[in-house]
Amino acid sequence: MINFKSIELADKTIYENYKQGAAPRGCEMSFGNLFLWGDQKIAYINGYAVFFATFSKSFYPFPVGSGDIKPIIDEIILDSKERNLSLYLTSITEEMKAELERLYPDRFEFATTENSYDYVYNIDDLADLSGKKYHKKRTHLRRFMTEHPDYQLEPFSRDNIDKIKSMVEKWYKDRQAESTGEFDYEMEVFRRAIDNFDGLGLVGLALMDKGEVLAVTFGSKMQDDTFDVHFEKARTDVDGAYVAINNGYAKYVREKFPEIKYLDREEDMGIEGLRKAKLSYYPHHRIVKYTAREKIKE
Repeated sequence: MINFKSIELADKTIYENYKQGAAPRGCEMSFGNLFLWGDQKIAYINGYAVFFATFSKSFYPFPVGSGDIKPIIDEIILDSKERNLSLYLTSITEEMKAELERLYPDRFEFATTENSYDYVYNIDDLADLSGKKYHKKRTHLRRFMTEHPDYQLEPFSRDNIDKIKSMVEKWYKDRQAESTGEFDYEMEVFRRAIDNFDGLGLVGLALMDKGEVLAVTFGSKMQDDTFDVHFEKARTDVDGAYVAINNGYAKYVREKFPEIKYLDREEDMGIEGLRKAKLSYYPHHRIVKYTAREKIKE
């Protein structure tokens, strides 16, 4: 079996080295998400970082690295057999799908769902909100600025972190009645992110007015030109708070990381309201991802 181990903060530098020169991937392969979400494990084999993850079932996110991929996939196939598991490879891009089909003709069946596609935006679009298509967003932002003329955008710090935690915990508490447990899990992920903020290289911003937190967001650098927005929450009783934090964060990231061209605002998970909101910002492109299942031999 592959000698997988739990993902630790110490893996961040190692993993980032394996990502150098590797093909771009979806948000679930950013180190922050690998560390924060689910029971995910890692191993390093011949130029690749290899993963084993368990959520509702066990699967293997497609390896990250460079070089000959076939021996790595062969190792994963063998590992799944030794664990007596059906083999599922996830987080597969169009290019990786084509490579698997070439290397293993008729061995895998592929499935995809729009729920898992990443929404990727031109950072200038979100920072500037220029043009006719963003007219409504600019209107909401102006209304917010009129109603909150003294608002401030503050990086996460020791001075405001307790207020940030309180605002987010209230956001989840207000939704517990409609939760099936997912919100409780998200809250735990948020707390883990705060506890490991610096080690994960997270960049956070809080929308403040008169000492109150109106919205929060944080993310991390994902690729040379792409920043991953992991988390965003705003008070629904404050009109325009989501627009303000979205716009403010795009400006903040652009200034802090001038090499960044895109913001990956992750998936919509099939939530209709979230999908509508993400589409309303007109993504530059979406990252299509597949799951490959090894065909059962009859």
